[in-house]
Amino acid sequence: MKFILLLLFLGIECPTINAANILGVFGTHSPSHTIVNMAVMKALADQGHNITVVLAAPPKMKAHENITIILAPPTQKRIQDSKEHIANASKEKQSLWKTMMVTLLQSEFQIEAQYEFLMHPNLRNLYEKPQTKFDLVILGMLANGFQLGIAAKLHCPVILTWVRLPMPFADFLVGNIADPAYVPTLTVGLEPGQKTMGFGLRLTNFFKYTFTSIFNEVFAYKMNKYYERAFGNESDPDFPTYSEMNRRVSLLFYNYHAPSEGPIRPVVPQSIEIGGIQVKEQPDPLPKDLSEFLDNAKEGAIFFSLGSNVDTNTFSPQVLNIVYKVLSKLPQRVIWKWQDLDNKPGNASNIYFGKWLPQDDILAHHKTKLFITHAGKGSVAEAQFHGVPMVALPLFADQPSNSEILAKSGFGRWLDVLTLTEEKFKEAILDVMENSTYREAIGKFSALYRDRPLTARQSVVYWTEYVLRHQGAYHLQSPLIQMDFVSRNNIDVYGIILFIGVIFSLIISIIFKWVFRKISRVFHRKNNQKKVNKLKSN
Repeated sequence: MKFILLLLFLGIECPTINAANILGVFGTHSPSHTIVNMAVMKALADQGHNITVVLAAPPKMKAHENITIILAPPTQKRIQDSKEHIANASKEKQSLWKTMMVTLLQSEFQIEAQYEFLMHPNLRNLYEKPQTKFDLVILGMLANGFQLGIAAKLHCPVILTWVRLPMPFADFLVGNIADPAYVPTLTVGLEPGQKTMGFGLRLTNFFKYTFTSIFNEVFAYKMNKYYERAFGNESDPDFPTYSEMNRRVSLLFYNYHAPSEGPIRPVVPQSIEIGGIQVKEQPDPLPKDLSEFLDNAKEGAIFFSLGSNVDTNTFSPQVLNIVYKVLSKLPQRVIWKWQDLDNKPGNASNIYFGKWLPQDDILAHHKTKLFITHAGKGSVAEAQFHGVPMVALPLFADQPSNSEILAKSGFGRWLDVLTLTEEKFKEAILDVMENSTYREAIGKFSALYRDRPLTARQSVVYWTEYVLRHQGAYHLQSPLIQMDFVSRNNIDVYGIILFIGVIFSLIISIIFKWVFRKISRVFHRKNNQKKVNKLKSN
């Protein structure tokens, strides 16, 4: 019997693929984006694929035998300008409208940075004079759609990665449906148990969706201009246009998980959810001093980090004083991510300051009871995975909307940094730590977030290899992305129906008038005959 089972097992054909040469292109200087994108590449490297990654800044990860890192760094001036932009943004009250408008008005700065990255010799040599035959390009999205030309130059499929919540510009590329009647957009979150939006929320959602869609069209126009600038002088008459390259995207990896995060919405097979890809399935051991600090936290511990893009000493002295005063007086131990260790806000015995901290591993520790966060998508995902409630201090970009959604979902609370007081900050911390409903809510979410047929890493490996096996897997594409604006919105169909309706109405009108005249003439003749007969009788 065992022999027969062995024969059956050996006879099973499993889809396999030889090690592929994969190029990852991630031009953002944001470490948080890099962490997510490098998690994707590491999953493929662990599978045995040969990975080449071009980055704007060195990644915070251990060397891997199958990963070759190539740096194409920005100029020092651009790095400084970016830091100043983030520092200024953290000092102003943010909203979706303001963020989108500022992004639109200042988009040239970001797009130009991505263009410089594309033109950097270290990257340009890979696609202009390739020494390696690449089988696939994985491109991280962030104001850089014109970089799809790299895949065109290398004659290979392309997979896109998006590290935040679904947005129209990403959905549009693969044909996902984001109907504003039932799919909430940014900053529009449903209360727990709420299945649909009421009239007021649908009205708000409609205007926000319309605004982001217009924003997307403006950005697409700019992407096309930069694509022509970068690749418009190609001598090959068959070199694809920007629109054609958009239609050649094989997959979109979303750092998102709809069954737990919501909303449930129709998505196409091209759209693959890999929410929490950066979360390690098994946490690594913490450094000895940090491990001892956490293990001995009798009252539990609080982790405070505002992410990789924000230097906390750029805050106003008043805000830092408030934060330090509250945290230093708590019975819990506090792990605080702090950039300048020579210039700390104080030396309280219950606070551990660290320049770079293993966030995922700290959140996985059983003594971590609260996460004070800027509410970046990656940080929120890690807290959700480990079931740690949050107090959010959002600063810019998608952070305010992420904060609103986590608060509505019952995972914690959020506060405005610009109006922060000791009383508000302490009250929020104590409420989230002492009120069990927050931990219960995020604990239920964590169970849903983890319960998947494939882990995020397994999904990345399976679907990437699926694209490689099927030479781009273009059969997964929605017909929607092959259609122009007129056909996509059925304008030609509605137009011909309207035209036929107008013609039919005119014909009916002409017939009616003809019949009316005929009937009128009959009645007129009869009346005249009656008059004649009456005269004769007289």
